[in-house]
Amino acid sequence: MENIDSLKQISVILKSISHPSRLAILLAIGEGEPCVCHLEKALGMSQSHISQQLMILRKAGIVSTRRDYRFIHYKLIDPALLDLIRSVAKMNGIALPVIQKPKKCDCSNCCHNK
Repeated sequence: MENIDSLKQISVILKSISHPSRLAILLAIGEGEPCVCHLEKALGMSQSHISQQLMILRKAGIVSTRRDYRFIHYKLIDPALLDLIRSVAKMNGIALPVIQKPKKCDCSNCCHNK
């Protein structure tokens, strides 16, 4: 097979998003740019678990980071990935969970004075 390298790259991406926690994180990020504390609040997962999953997504080239003061914000490199997730769910008759994105996080990370 001559295009095996391309298929391996696709396989890495699909494997990287296949964990339920990572899918939830991707849906929670959506088209925004939340910090980990926002993801904690939206998903009810621990900071360490979210950070571990984000590291995998960063290494796979799925999310990028932006530093603001001492806080890191995460963003999907290509929001079209959300369409893929939604399409897979729709094709299989699966309802995606509704993840409430906090409009304003009241944690000390977000209420800092620069």
